[in-house]
Amino acid sequence: MPGDQVPTRALPEELDLALRRLAAALDRLESAYELQSTHLAEAHAVLQDDRSRLAVELDGAIARVHALDLANEEVSRRLNQASAHIRAVLSALAAQGE
Repeated sequence: MPGDQVPTRALPEELDLALRRLAAALDRLESAYELQSTHLAEAHAVLQDDRSRLAVELDGAIARVHALDLANEEVSRRLNQASAHIRAVLSALAAQGE
């Protein structure tokens, strides 16, 4: 039927009270959710900062390891040269002593 409308009537007081309590509970739940979301976003940002810092530190450590490897190779090469030179000198001295 055109123009039919549901008649408005006052809700029973108990139902009205229950709906207000439900609305208040939903408001509190929404506030708690927003607060939790904020905390999670902050924690995520801190973790991202830590991850970035650790990546930079790792890159630096890898560079230092590479530099130490190169220095180790150079020291090893020089020690081998010195050892060969010492053996040659000792061999020459032994030949003179015979």
